[in-house]
Amino acid sequence: MRKFFTVVFSVMLIGSAVFGAEVKVAYITSRGGLGDLSWNDTGFAGVTKAAQDFGVTVRVIESPDPVGMGEKLLRDAARAGFNIVITMEYAHLTVLPAVAKDFPNTLFVMLNYIIDAPNVASIIFYEHEGSFLAGALAAMVVSNTSIPGIRGNKIIGVIGGTKSLGIDKFIVGYQEGAHYIDPEIQVLVAYSESFGDPAKGRELALAMFNAGADVVYQVAGATGMGVIQAAKETGHYAIGVDTDQDYIAPEHVLTSVLKRADIALYTVIKDYVEGRNPGGKVYHMNLKNGGVGLSEMKYTRHIIPAEYIAKIEELTQKILRGEIVVPDITGLSKPYSETNP
Repeated sequence: MRKFFTVVFSVMLIGSAVFGAEVKVAYITSRGGLGDLSWNDTGFAGVTKAAQDFGVTVRVIESPDPVGMGEKLLRDAARAGFNIVITMEYAHLTVLPAVAKDFPNTLFVMLNYIIDAPNVASIIFYEHEGSFLAGALAAMVVSNTSIPGIRGNKIIGVIGGTKSLGIDKFIVGYQEGAHYIDPEIQVLVAYSESFGDPAKGRELALAMFNAGADVVYQVAGATGMGVIQAAKETGHYAIGVDTDQDYIAPEHVLTSVLKRADIALYTVIKDYVEGRNPGGKVYHMNLKNGGVGLSEMKYTRHIIPAEYIAKIEELTQKILRGEIVVPDITGLSKPYSETNP
């Protein structure tokens, strides 16, 4: 079992000079921590690649209570002299503005929310678009009983970590995609209230499979490992999140909704070390620039009919052209004409 401490600093990779000065990056994990095979691990892949490519020093900061200790974690990292402080915890949006104001020479990076401050780089992901495509695929699959593990009940499910705008953004997109294909599709929704409890994820997923669902989407970090386990046990399907989780249970993870925190964080650090100040900027990660999307489905393409894959590509192009506008309940996304390439 991985041990947690109030604050854990782990020096990672390289610490060298960049343009004559060492750049130090603090990486504050969200609930679930490293090892979740999802959100935290995806972001960490980006900062470690930046360490390799640009010689920055990266330190990981983990806490048993990243929400309650949010302000302390942020302030301690800034006081420790980190040039860049990245937080993966969405709940820090309430405390970051005050902390950023007190440390104007520190660049803070906030994901999933826009903080209007000259020393905060904000990253917005269009998860609703990737989830729309996943919902559309799930709706097509559960109507086809020739696919192994499909009973034809026209029921799919989704399990979120907590009920919040950030999680419901995924869920609403998933529902919209399913109902775009078939308005009669039933979408079961549940919340685990945890991002680090695989046993709870398994329990909730088994309940959905028992209720007739054949595909269950997990939006719950490490809790989602239990959802994938349940899909494998029952012979049905899970949908992964954040990173490509298809390999965890080959042929039982239908696809994964990619949320490329690795690309986003790498880009912010690259801009910083190359003298393009990320402070005050909003990075929009969407279908157009590869910030979100579906996995390659290399373990399920032999199961999924080719016309379904073609339909997903058609829907993708319609979203890019503005013919389909997927609702974003957070209101943070913009038309492609107003976002970065």
